[in-house]
Amino acid sequence: MLSYPDIDPVALSLGPLTIHWYGIMYLVGFAGGWWLGRLRAARSGSGWSPAQIDDIVFYVALGVVLGGRFGYTFFYNLPAFLDNPLVLLKVWEGGMSFHGGLLGVLFALWLFNRKHRHGFWNTVDFIAPLVPIGLGAGRLGNFINAELWGKVTDLPWAMVFPGAGPEPRHPSMLYEFVLEGPLLFAILWWFSSKPRPTLAVSGLFALCYGIFRFLVEFVRTPDAHIGYLAFDWVTMGQVLSLPLIAVGIGFLVYAYRNKS
Repeated sequence: MLSYPDIDPVALSLGPLTIHWYGIMYLVGFAGGWWLGRLRAARSGSGWSPAQIDDIVFYVALGVVLGGRFGYTFFYNLPAFLDNPLVLLKVWEGGMSFHGGLLGVLFALWLFNRKHRHGFWNTVDFIAPLVPIGLGAGRLGNFINAELWGKVTDLPWAMVFPGAGPEPRHPSMLYEFVLEGPLLFAILWWFSSKPRPTLAVSGLFALCYGIFRFLVEFVRTPDAHIGYLAFDWVTMGQVLSLPLIAVGIGFLVYAYRNKS
């Protein structure tokens, strides 16, 4: 069994100002995406300018934060919202959803394309390889917060998490960090390094993320207020990931059947 490092979730406190590591992870994700976007824009024939990268990161940041919060509230915490709609604004209590953030980003990219007109799906293809840096950073934030832990296990890398009882558990947030961060980034960065038909990169992102998230859910403890949705193993995360897998397959098939 490994020892949980028990890092203070608060990185810095200056009087009334409190800076959490989770927030810093979001900044790392946005800064990393901006830097990688600049690298992609510098490729010959990309059609993207540095100023457009600056602009799109701003749009994406709004989409991630607003969509992530709305998504968590409606997908995972709807009863609390119906009881008190102001819970939507209580971001300091935590609660962000990848699937909601994805919808928020897609809407933000639609707004971005009304101004820059790169083509909506071309823009999504461009931005997809930049996303894993933020996903990975967010999972490290979950680990520091000791949240979203896994099921009880006797594997040698299991950990005892604060607030999760005395049993050693899967560090499922680290599994997601590896799969959604470095591995997904390597796959998409390599795949997008050569010209691909429109929708192919987006399709591969949706397919890989959906599969990775679906698999990790088998060892991740479901949200206590939701539990399992069916058969004592189906979770909300899996239900929300299945459409991503289907869309990913559909996009890839369509992209390569209709490439010019």
